[in-house]
Amino acid sequence: MNKKSSAKGGKKNSQLVLRLDKGERDAFVELCKELDTSAAREIRGFIRKFMKENGES
Repeated sequence: MNKKSSAKGGKKNSQLVLRLDKGERDAFVELCKELDTSAAREIRGFIRKFMKENGES
């Protein structure tokens, strides 16, 4: 499996557990729903952008 196929559409095989204030988490999830996206999608996007901007591929 090449790098591109594993990064897009491949089965996810790892988790990142975060501890957040319940109100903050609920507000984020609700905002994502209003914007027709998911919290997980937005967090994955943030991680990818952060890594790209900071020299990781």
